[in-house]
Amino acid sequence: MEDPTDNLADLDLRELNARLASREPIPGGGSAAALAGAMGASLVAMVAELTIGRADAAEHQSHLIELRDEAVAHQQLLLDLAEQDARAYGSVVAARRMPKETEAERSSRAAAMRRTMVAAAEIPLLTAGAAIDVLELARAIAPIGNPNAVSDAGVAAQLAAAAVRGAILNVRINLPYLAADEPLRGAAPTTIENMELRTVEAERAVAETVSARIEPS
Repeated sequence: MEDPTDNLADLDLRELNARLASREPIPGGGSAAALAGAMGASLVAMVAELTIGRADAAEHQSHLIELRDEAVAHQQLLLDLAEQDARAYGSVVAARRMPKETEAERSSRAAAMRRTMVAAAEIPLLTAGAAIDVLELARAIAPIGNPNAVSDAGVAAQLAAAAVRGAILNVRINLPYLAADEPLRGAAPTTIENMELRTVEAERAVAETVSARIEPS
């Protein structure tokens, strides 16, 4: 049986969705959130590609190229994070299955659980941060992108916002399992709150821009 944590980005859509729909917990919501963010980044890159070279966007050419390049970089980053998330949870599962009959075994298992749970919380937090970057890229391209693709900028923002919120859910569900003295447990709530505020504000700004360009007054 193929390892469910391997090469998610190489699966066709049917196989990927079949894996997500199966009773196996890997890949799960954390990977799905990262993949949503990657799709949002891809759409930002597409809007840039459809705008670069247009005469009516000549003043924005250098900015459009930067946005495209950043979007492509974030697409790859989020694809990588999707696989990292799957592997992190796979490591948690493996740690839970470690023997615990002797004191030495219990000590080893506890150390493995602590280490793997930190990664299981850290990686979706990184996903949320990368997805916010994509949301900001959508915000930047929405007012200057090809008017025929402005809805795609809007979809990019929606996917990125969903990725942020989905990743944050995966951070939150793992935080209670972290040791009380683990720095991430104390720092993450404030980071999450700031991310949520930024997401709401950026998502609203993109929606307003897209609506105005689709239905000009």
